[in-house]
Amino acid sequence: MILIVVKFPVRPDKAGEWEQLSADYARAVNSEEGSLFFEWSRSVEDPDTWVCIEGFRDADAGGAHVQTQAFKDFVDTAPDIVSAQPQIIYVDAPDVSGFGPMGEIQPRS
Repeated sequence: MILIVVKFPVRPDKAGEWEQLSADYARAVNSEEGSLFFEWSRSVEDPDTWVCIEGFRDADAGGAHVQTQAFKDFVDTAPDIVSAQPQIIYVDAPDVSGFGPMGEIQPRS
């Protein structure tokens, strides 16, 4: 699995545009064959920072992702909305297939 986490600092005056762009992009990525998951979250420390977490089946799926029109449109539009260069973590975890249960926390009865 390829695991990618990216922090996107967004211009406060462009928040509405970002919300639409990010929602459309998430729908497109989640429909890709090799996508395991794609989610957005807003930072609790800085409400102008959005974090995406995405997982792809393997490097080939990640490579196919960056060739999609949705990716190309996103990287074409995002520079007008971000306030600084996004920061990324990219991990190739070949023995992982997705999320698993966290042992330390379970719902109380």
